[in-house]
Amino acid sequence: MSEKTIQLKSELSLELNSILKYWSTKTIDTKNGGFIGQIDADENQLFATEKGSVLHARILWTFSAAFQTTNNKEHKELATRAFEFLSTYFYDAEFGGLFWSINADCSPKDTKNQIYALAFAIYGLSEYYKISSNEKALSIAKNLYLKIQKYSYDPINSGYLEAFTRDWQPIDDLRLSDKDANEKKTMNTHLHIVEAYANLYQVWQDETLRNDTVELLNTIETHFINRETGHLHLFFDENWIEKPDVISYGHDIEAAWLLLQCSEITENKELIKSYTQHALKMAEATQEGIDTDGGLWYEFDPEANELIAEKHWWVQAEALIGFYNAYQLTNDQKYLDLVLNNWNFIKKYILDAKNGEWFWGINGDYSLIKKDKAGFWKCPYHNSRACLELINRIKN
Repeated sequence: MSEKTIQLKSELSLELNSILKYWSTKTIDTKNGGFIGQIDADENQLFATEKGSVLHARILWTFSAAFQTTNNKEHKELATRAFEFLSTYFYDAEFGGLFWSINADCSPKDTKNQIYALAFAIYGLSEYYKISSNEKALSIAKNLYLKIQKYSYDPINSGYLEAFTRDWQPIDDLRLSDKDANEKKTMNTHLHIVEAYANLYQVWQDETLRNDTVELLNTIETHFINRETGHLHLFFDENWIEKPDVISYGHDIEAAWLLLQCSEITENKELIKSYTQHALKMAEATQEGIDTDGGLWYEFDPEANELIAEKHWWVQAEALIGFYNAYQLTNDQKYLDLVLNNWNFIKKYILDAKNGEWFWGINGDYSLIKKDKAGFWKCPYHNSRACLELINRIKN
């Protein structure tokens, strides 16, 4: 390995510790339990804010995954804290689902079953099982998987529907957030279901689960990957009628490496071959969004021919992994250069050197985007995962 990659690995190891230190010192909610619902852009800890299941599931995954690299007992303890809180207050034992959010006092707030959230719970619970062998964690993960298959899976057209009420009835508002289209099948949810299923399969070698994962990878390839452009289709109705939407550079480059990893876990040779090709095609397509400063733009609206001139933290994190993955597949120096340039951009503009963690992002004029440092959507999962993936991929 070159000096540059060895230095990169060293810097990412330090940054991983910095990210984990922020979450272990600033986000513990000693008043209400679990982790704080929100820390705003000015580092104010807002203990009265609602708590999100996705945030807690991602914290669970982060500290579980980190422990396997750091061997730091505190990281395992925090993973256990996240597991106990998630299983006690978010897991709905009555209907077998997961609350979308709870109030600061831990009473249920939004009790809908958003499949995206169930997927992240499976992802975190299965990662926690790797370090704990906690049978309750595995049992809840299995139960959530079975609920997704029973209620969300579309046996007629394949794929998965977005959301349901607490008792698994149809729901009018299917959206993850206000910016999303209110459609029944989305790329984002399918991407994270397959991520969850593949991770669960690593700890539970169930053949039906493997077959479901393989089918899902085939569905994603059929409907969500644009073979001509290398970009992703984002929104569909239940009959796979596509709805116009933006190009999401962050999701393109995240899918590029993550879907290949999932296919490798299934050990399906055809899928591995296919997703290796997709990984490179999507990495090529994502380069359209790289700025001269090494940062990756957020989104492009082809209908309006308009760039959404923001560079978000999570998009940069996924770029690190996606382009390094392409470098590993090809040994082409241009991909490594993209990684190094992107990391330099992150260090210059995205890392919060004073307080720790990463800023939400910057605007086109390099002004900070004043959004959460921790919150419903601001979590340690993307950036810690980028550090962990590269630390483990770069061999000294």
